[in-house]
Amino acid sequence: MRKFYLIFTALFIIYSVAIGIYLLTTPSSLPPDLKGSPADPTTFMSPEQVEQAYAFSRIKNILFFIGGPLEWAIYLLILGLGLSAKFRDVVESVIKGSFWRVALFVLLLTFTTTLLQFPLDYYAFHLKHVYGISNETFNSWMTDNIKGFWVSAVLTIPIVWLLYLVIRKSPKRWWLWCWLGSIPLSLFFMFIQPVVLDPIYHKFTPLQDQQLKKEILDLAAEAHIPTEKVYQVDMSRKTNALNAYVNGIGSNTRIVLWDTTLQKLKKDEILFIMAHEMGHYTLHHMAWLFLGSIFMVLAALLVVYYLLRWTVRSCGKYWGIHQVTDLASLPVILLILSVLSFITMPIQNTVSRQYEHAADVYAMQLRNDPDVAIRTFQKLAVEGLSEVNPPALVKYALYGHPTLHERILYVKNYSK
Repeated sequence: MRKFYLIFTALFIIYSVAIGIYLLTTPSSLPPDLKGSPADPTTFMSPEQVEQAYAFSRIKNILFFIGGPLEWAIYLLILGLGLSAKFRDVVESVIKGSFWRVALFVLLLTFTTTLLQFPLDYYAFHLKHVYGISNETFNSWMTDNIKGFWVSAVLTIPIVWLLYLVIRKSPKRWWLWCWLGSIPLSLFFMFIQPVVLDPIYHKFTPLQDQQLKKEILDLAAEAHIPTEKVYQVDMSRKTNALNAYVNGIGSNTRIVLWDTTLQKLKKDEILFIMAHEMGHYTLHHMAWLFLGSIFMVLAALLVVYYLLRWTVRSCGKYWGIHQVTDLASLPVILLILSVLSFITMPIQNTVSRQYEHAADVYAMQLRNDPDVAIRTFQKLAVEGLSEVNPPALVKYALYGHPTLHERILYVKNYSK
């Protein structure tokens, strides 16, 4: 095991250095024929903004690429130091009920991982302040983190308890029962998110601009979205970035605009963004993504089933894990899921980019104003300090949207 950890550490260092060199030395570039076009950031950004967008994007991307393997390292550290086994021993010695044992174990594990990830999380928070993306105070950020810790715990504890209960009851078919249970659970969370989870972090109020609300609802009616709920959320106390979205299902469907979007965009630009977001609803992207996620969860659970058995059999004696049903195996499950999420992200983002482009097409069909669309994309780049044409690795691995240069080029050449 010592040899394994040394190899992992060496590979992590080599990988991190390689990613840093690639991202910090690969220049931003546009095809020569697009120089001076609306897709050229020098036409709508100052030289300082262009430089800041490059630096901010590259550092942020480095943090992402390193963040996944760092999370694996944290789980391996917890396992290698025997902390997971010690947490199990502690909860078994002080608590009798299985549910409360799971609860205490999850709290100890979550606190440990949160503590170990804190330096990187804080640096990301600091980075946004350096480049003017965030104006959130440290106290507010910490408050949100504490809320996130407890919300995660409240949601995770019963899920983990049920998971190990099913593993004990059905050692060979637990992956199937968990998969079937995940379907209604996911639907439940989609339903309660707008009205229960989101308000924990942000204050939602009805949109105050009644004329804009009318125009948005007229647009929603044209897009066949059955809602009268239009809200604004007070994001300006945390960020300078822009956003708007349509979320929820059934009676909980709602349209939400960040107040930064209301402050920094003109009405026609806001309506273009809303047309894009409504495109996702009208084109049933959430339903298709939900169906896709169902099969991805099935595949992930099958992988976890086989890898968990193999890992516990091979390494359990070194980590103090007695068997698959041992609560101390939870970091192994989380490690496998983290690796799967990281390596499948390019596939997920490829699908997402297709959906985002389809929503752009829908927005153009609904609004048919290329000049407004171009202005909107340019402002999104400026306010978010987004790199217009990132390196290929970043685009294919991280971008859930087409690049801004691709989006601007599409609307510029749009013909209805």
